[in-house]
Amino acid sequence: MGERAAAPPAGRHQWEAAVLQEAKMAAGSGCCLRPFSCELGLLSRPDGSAAFLQGDTSVLAALYGPAEAKGNRELPERAALEVLLRPKVGLPGVGERSREQLLRQTCEAVLLGRLHPRCSVSLVLQVLGDSGSLLSCCLNAACMGLLDAGLPLASLFCGVTCALHPDGSLVLDPSTRQEQEARALLTFAIDSAERKVLMASTKGTCSVEEMQQCIAAAQSAADTIFQFYRDSIRRRYSKS
Repeated sequence: MGERAAAPPAGRHQWEAAVLQEAKMAAGSGCCLRPFSCELGLLSRPDGSAAFLQGDTSVLAALYGPAEAKGNRELPERAALEVLLRPKVGLPGVGERSREQLLRQTCEAVLLGRLHPRCSVSLVLQVLGDSGSLLSCCLNAACMGLLDAGLPLASLFCGVTCALHPDGSLVLDPSTRQEQEARALLTFAIDSAERKVLMASTKGTCSVEEMQQCIAAAQSAADTIFQFYRDSIRRRYSKS
């Protein structure tokens, strides 16, 4: 990664609660997102970096590139995107490899790679804390990292996780305990242009109607997350 990912500094300048925002749903389901915060440009060596926190789940993203692609990674018509996900402790396993594929699929859907043929872009995500909804936090950290790196994007995207409980109730951005109690977990990547679903990951069983309910709730929550993105970028450049 070039620069070892570390926990964001506890000081006021880097990781203060000034960017803390609680998002409540307007869909009438009574669901809400946990408080979240973001800090851009924490690392000096990558071309872009972002730390994203949702509740007690936090992920640090680092972007490298576009740079010259090496060996068989070179693609003649577009940039080659590599995504690496590192767990908080230990080595990456099957779960990390599965999330890497979903993250790469989402990023490739919005990255204008044809503007940088024969180049490579590397996205490295370091898990700092996992208290539930890890994949959606990774998606949000990845998008903010892409923004901080100034890479050309067709649109932004965000991640939203939904938990369906046995009684049919829906919880957005569930904690680890809420995930364990759920009968189904669904994570969506939503684009900012038309609120389309770019990626969906499901675990457990749910009906078509429940799936549609979760998509609608995720799309509604995405409005708040995209507004938070705009506020974070505004803060970033107002400091410059």
